[in-house]
Amino acid sequence: MEIRRKPFQGVWNIVLFNWHFYVLAGIGFIGLAIGSLYLPDQWKVPALIAIILLVLGMFFSLAISHYIYDRSTLYELHWLPDQNDRKLLNINAGLDETSAFIHSKYPLVGLTVCDFYNPQKHTEISIKRARSMYPPYQNTLSIPTDYLAFPNQTFDTIVAFLAAHEIRDERERILFFKELNRVAKANAKIYITEHLRDYPNFLAYTVGFFHFHSKATWMRTFHAAKFKVLDEIKSTPFISTFILQKNGDPL
Repeated sequence: MEIRRKPFQGVWNIVLFNWHFYVLAGIGFIGLAIGSLYLPDQWKVPALIAIILLVLGMFFSLAISHYIYDRSTLYELHWLPDQNDRKLLNINAGLDETSAFIHSKYPLVGLTVCDFYNPQKHTEISIKRARSMYPPYQNTLSIPTDYLAFPNQTFDTIVAFLAAHEIRDERERILFFKELNRVAKANAKIYITEHLRDYPNFLAYTVGFFHFHSKATWMRTFHAAKFKVLDEIKSTPFISTFILQKNGDPL
């Protein structure tokens, strides 16, 4: 049976996971609106314009998120070829939105799911809320980022979907990718899907784009972990999927 996401599921999740931000923004907007009434006349119009721009910016961000997570083909995983009879490692960081889709699309896949979420390291409240609202996929393994408890060259395919950016420390992130290299077979494909800290994501999320890593940062991570980039697929202007392959063994 084909699995489909609910209408507005993506943008609604953003609001639910980050509701504190929208409450604070609402209080701020109301405070600014009331405060502008007491400004000198020459400042009232600029203050009103500023308030309108802030409100429009927030709604524009949500509209872009709706396009990415609800209206695009992002979750159809077009970049992932037939995985039947292949061993696939799917890694998430507290919220798994792809394992059920992968198993539905390729019912004969040998699927292993791992979650590296660690509340001591990954302290964002949005991840905690996501984890409490969406239970992990069946038989999900909890793992550290510096060691994957699998033999060398175990997997034909590795997927990390909107997860690896949660490893904020560069050294930790490189160690994590070295582990991906170790457990990947010689001709394995590794699929890393992420927002980038680039111009389109700045337009969509303004200062929120600092939560993402730049393409240069990802390239540095891949190189340090002995991966080569075979391709970069843009499912939208805001999302990249890097297709990697081993380019030597990590030290």
